[in-house]
Amino acid sequence: MNESGRVEAFSDGVFAIAITLLILEIKVPEVGENGDLWRALGAQWPSYAAYVVSFLVIGIMWINHHQLFSYVKRVDRTLMFLNLLVLMVVAAVPWPTAMLAAYLREDRTSHVAAAVYSLVMVVMAYTFQALWWHLTRTGHLFDERVDAPAARATRVRFALGSLAYPVTVGLAFVSAPLTLAAHALIALYYGYNQLPVPTREPAGS
Repeated sequence: MNESGRVEAFSDGVFAIAITLLILEIKVPEVGENGDLWRALGAQWPSYAAYVVSFLVIGIMWINHHQLFSYVKRVDRTLMFLNLLVLMVVAAVPWPTAMLAAYLREDRTSHVAAAVYSLVMVVMAYTFQALWWHLTRTGHLFDERVDAPAARATRVRFALGSLAYPVTVGLAFVSAPLTLAAHALIALYYGYNQLPVPTREPAGS
């Protein structure tokens, strides 16, 4: 396994643990005297909604992380530390997810919970952006397939995509459910409109 492979294998483990911890926050509902389990299950809809959105966020980020590292041939200390920052935030996602699920139906408290959730997503977006900027700074960590100047030219477009996350912090003080829906849409955007790594034309084509 090369240097990049070791970093990616470690990262995969963190992604797997974080995405698994999400489901542990959904508890078995307690049935009252009426014994209506269906109603008790339905009452937990905030937990289901928060779980699905955070699963999408972590899952799509893992896909993009995997695609990015498939073009990385070597690593340096800066890249490893930046990758650790990304993983630190990914590992923290279950915490704001559980908090948002617990307070989503409240009034004032839901806005704070949604704002904290959005702030964690903001940090995650910017740490991933810092990872991309370091990789494209010189391009020397990429393998020979990558067009380094073209990759460096995507920095502005990559940064523009991250502007949506700070907007959700303000949206959190308008509506917590709407904020959660916005994060789902942003995750889907990155799933279907992800920024591809520019590659060179094959020799002789």
